[in-house]
Amino acid sequence: MPDSRYSDLDRPPLSEAALNRALIRPGSLWTGVRVVESTGSTNADLAQAAKEGAEEGLVLVAESQLAGRGRLTRTWTAPPRSGLTVSVLLRPEVPIARQGWLALLFGVAAASAVRRLAEVDVRLKWPNDLLIGEHKLAGILAERAEDAVVIGMGLNVSLKPAELPVETATSLAIEQAACVDRDPLLRAVLREVERHYRDWSEAGGDADACGLRAAYQASSATIGRQVRVELPGDRVLVGQATGIDQAGHLQMIADGRTHALSAGDVVHVRASS
Repeated sequence: MPDSRYSDLDRPPLSEAALNRALIRPGSLWTGVRVVESTGSTNADLAQAAKEGAEEGLVLVAESQLAGRGRLTRTWTAPPRSGLTVSVLLRPEVPIARQGWLALLFGVAAASAVRRLAEVDVRLKWPNDLLIGEHKLAGILAERAEDAVVIGMGLNVSLKPAELPVETATSLAIEQAACVDRDPLLRAVLREVERHYRDWSEAGGDADACGLRAAYQASSATIGRQVRVELPGDRVLVGQATGIDQAGHLQMIADGRTHALSAGDVVHVRASS
């Protein structure tokens, strides 16, 4: 049965019932986990659910995503059940000016969970890619949906080298991670997100007061590096990344000046030999 969810025993399906039993409890941030066989975009689906009044804490996981999007409208595709494609719906009660931290918060949480469970050195490339070495393991995309924020992640778990979308990507299997089971990985990521989100919310979105900025900088693969940043309007800056400011912007020195960037496509520049 080539179309069966169990046709590839190395890539078993996720159990919606098991995930809900593990994650949904009184007082939990998570209010429901839905697992669908395929969809166009989990972010788009949750954005629509948000507009229809869905409550905070809804989680949507797709075994196959047909029209996944990364930053800058890039596509993100992978074989069914080869990764974690998940989006969460949040309704933060903190000033909008501080909500730009949410994608970075998700990155810190995901990197921490994967590092602990899979025993691989996961680092963060600003603003929201997870790297192992210089290879991309996961991408995160946060989008506003009226008064809600939807955050999606695509994490490569069991992809083989020939299945990678680009040569600069990697997967937990390729990196010989200690865990390539998507169920405990997803549980660990969502629990870490909940912990960081509660701390951040209780601090009114203050990334310093809750330790989020320090945690992000400690996991950063970008700070201290020479970087090339492609900005809107075909502008390019080349210089040294020096830190993350209180708004979550990348600080860098280029052309003899200090810049704080809220958006941009970052390339880590290899040191010349």
